[in-house]
Amino acid sequence: MTTAALAITCPLSNDLLPTAPPEPEKLAYSLTLPAAPTSAAIARAAARTVLRMHGLHDVTDAAVQVVSELTSCACRFTTADDIYVSLRYRDGALRVILYDAHPRHAHPRLSAACDARRRATLRVLACVVRACQGNWGFDAAREPGGGTRLWAVLPRSGARTYGVPGGGCE
Repeated sequence: MTTAALAITCPLSNDLLPTAPPEPEKLAYSLTLPAAPTSAAIARAAARTVLRMHGLHDVTDAAVQVVSELTSCACRFTTADDIYVSLRYRDGALRVILYDAHPRHAHPRLSAACDARRRATLRVLACVVRACQGNWGFDAAREPGGGTRLWAVLPRSGARTYGVPGGGCE
């Protein structure tokens, strides 16, 4: 092979892939899903897999419930064909963020009514997050195109006792 031919070929990597599972602090995933009833199941499966791969199996039950509730709500309210889901683990807490295209209303009464409907839709989420000593909310998305940002933060210390008898998170 000539020197010119060697210069345009792609080298093969001899690097071995890491064999250790990813660490919790490296968890940072996002995906775009269709705004469809089946998306909650897809989001639950993805979250379950990602959390276990990163060694966060102890928060999986609470986190999967939160992902499911936020995904269902976003699919119900969005005006677009898809929604955006983000999972991040930082500083001992899992952050779940969803974006939907439903714009915030400029008229105060419409805004209040829409917010009340969204809060009613998220009643189960509120209970789970409260049981895990976390917080949640929704507000206008600052992303291009606007819409609504829904979020929940689950501290690992609270989420790991979710559903455990006597754990205070029942």
